[in-house]
Amino acid sequence: MFSIILNVIGTLMHLYVAQRLYALAPVRARIPARAWWAGAVVLWLVYMFGLRTGDAALDWRWWPGQFALTWLGILFVTTQWLLLADVITGFGFWLRRHGPRIRLAGAVAGVVISAFAIFQSVRAPNIVEHELVLPGLPQALDGTVIAAISDTHLGAQRRAKWLGERVDQINAFDPAAVLMLGDQVEDEPINDDQLAPVLRRLHPPLGAWAVTGNHEYYGDAGGTIEEFAAGGVRWLRDERVEIAPGLHLAGLDDIGRAMRGGGDIYAGLGRTIPNRSEGATILMSHIPAPGLVERASREGVSLMLSGHTHGGQIWPFNYLVAREFPHVVGLHREGDMQLLISRGAGGWGPRMRLWKQGEILKITLRSPS
Repeated sequence: MFSIILNVIGTLMHLYVAQRLYALAPVRARIPARAWWAGAVVLWLVYMFGLRTGDAALDWRWWPGQFALTWLGILFVTTQWLLLADVITGFGFWLRRHGPRIRLAGAVAGVVISAFAIFQSVRAPNIVEHELVLPGLPQALDGTVIAAISDTHLGAQRRAKWLGERVDQINAFDPAAVLMLGDQVEDEPINDDQLAPVLRRLHPPLGAWAVTGNHEYYGDAGGTIEEFAAGGVRWLRDERVEIAPGLHLAGLDDIGRAMRGGGDIYAGLGRTIPNRSEGATILMSHIPAPGLVERASREGVSLMLSGHTHGGQIWPFNYLVAREFPHVVGLHREGDMQLLISRGAGGWGPRMRLWKQGEILKITLRSPS
């Protein structure tokens, strides 16, 4: 059903954008109507074919799939600005003298902002710094720096080479631990023989740790876990470890399956944190489900790290994401617990980000004393 709705909406936006662009005098004067609409139909057929093939395949099928999703993003952004121009001009009934210029400005804005969104997606993620006081953190660990990276979505679009550039960014600030917050892959294991060597270039003294996200379980989760483990990454699947005296790290296996199937999203938390521990506890959970956040706070977690939301990725989707996740991105407080949600280093679907680029978190831990 979702794919049908997506196809209908995408087709309507495609037709609307094509019609409004051809209504512009500079376009109409240079391109015959038959050629324009023939091109629009061909583009629509390529778009529909790409949607059907998807962008997860690691062969030639990735290209039409990625084109289709990015074209859908371009249509979404451009439709907003063309529609705004139409509303301002009353769809041609108002401001007739200035209407053509307003519609042209809307078209230019749609194209330029779409290009900027693509640029924001392909550029390197920012290093975003946070300094957080953790109740219970021993004085000896004051100033400990950890790196957190989420939603890399490795696959056909992003390979080991891309991840290697992120490893260089992380190594530049020399963290004591590296935490991978889920959706490391798009769906399937990437089967890139350079992945393990790239991951071994991480050298945090307290280890590199990962939790699964929903996308790991859309494919062969076991294969992905093995690929990353071969590079020295240790997975926490409803487990807790003490990575330094007085600093506990807990990790939840993906709760997305329980959310989709109406299961118990708290079961993993019960197994992972059966009782309060001396010191500070950092919880890694890919999805910041509201009930889970509240329960983790009551269980004495000091800091919860999540991803999944992508910060909405393309404005104004952040407002839609907020309907399911009250905390979409950034630092929040739930009781005595701090919740930090990353917008992710990679992205999903259209290779676009609007307005902010991806991020890697640099977190400096502070003792209350």
